[in-house]
Amino acid sequence: MYRKNHKRNISRLGGLAIVGSFTVCILLFSAIINFKEANFLIASCIILAALGLKDDVYGTNTSTKFILQIVVAFILVFFGAFRLTSLYGVLGIADMAPLWGSLFSIALIIFLNNAFNLIDGIDGLAGGIGILTSLVFGILFSSMGQVPYAFIAFALAGAIAGFLKYNWFPAKIFMGDTGALIIGLISAALAIKFIELNKFTGASKPAFYSAPAIAVAILIVPVFDSLRVFTIRILKGRSPFKGDRNHIHHRLEQLGLKSNWIVISTAGFNLATIAATIILQHLGNFVLIMLIIGLCIMFNTLLTLSLLKKKGR
Repeated sequence: MYRKNHKRNISRLGGLAIVGSFTVCILLFSAIINFKEANFLIASCIILAALGLKDDVYGTNTSTKFILQIVVAFILVFFGAFRLTSLYGVLGIADMAPLWGSLFSIALIIFLNNAFNLIDGIDGLAGGIGILTSLVFGILFSSMGQVPYAFIAFALAGAIAGFLKYNWFPAKIFMGDTGALIIGLISAALAIKFIELNKFTGASKPAFYSAPAIAVAILIVPVFDSLRVFTIRILKGRSPFKGDRNHIHHRLEQLGLKSNWIVISTAGFNLATIAATIILQHLGNFVLIMLIIGLCIMFNTLLTLSLLKKKGR
């Protein structure tokens, strides 16, 4: 409630529509092509949706949320095979042992779950970025000939699109934790599969080079915003999980931008970062990730200077 600025009561159960339509599409598709990995994704979605629904209606303590998110990530990693085996030299890490790769994948899934939840602070932002993320993954998987994962991505985009019509400024309904957690979960699963399917092997070359950097570019809005606010809260001696109005969308709002223009400008920055990373994919992960970080720092610096200039008037 602290981060929201709506004066009237609005339902926070829109995430149920996203989960319901996505689940039906995936169940039908997996039955047709016998795609067993989808069963574990759906099971994870149902558990996480139940957690989000309880949190939206009654509230849930942090420890319960964290434990159930670990369970969901465990199912995806160990049963659904949504697990990273290499980081291509990012952070100095190449191939990872199964245990470390599994633990890192679990941590990544939990982080992205909450990252999408954190950007759900203004009308249409989490939904708009969720559609962009899933559409880009869908197009990339389609170009690779990976139809099952392309279908998952497009199914998510379609599910969010139906909801976004009613969540666009001024919102008539919110997705709540139910929707935001599911978008984060599926985005994490797609990112992991995209990186793994573009892994270098002796038999063939990947469809996309620097896959980890491309995945970071696709998810840069929730990733950068979450890392930024967590860092600031820790440096100020506060809990990184205690909400505030210091997110990038709140800062853009302080400049006078309306919610719809905040979504458009944020999505535009996201899309430009993705395009630049794909075009420059042969530069390698380290160089590209440094460039992405540089772009984020420049964007944040310009935003800070604009806010200081506005306050100094």
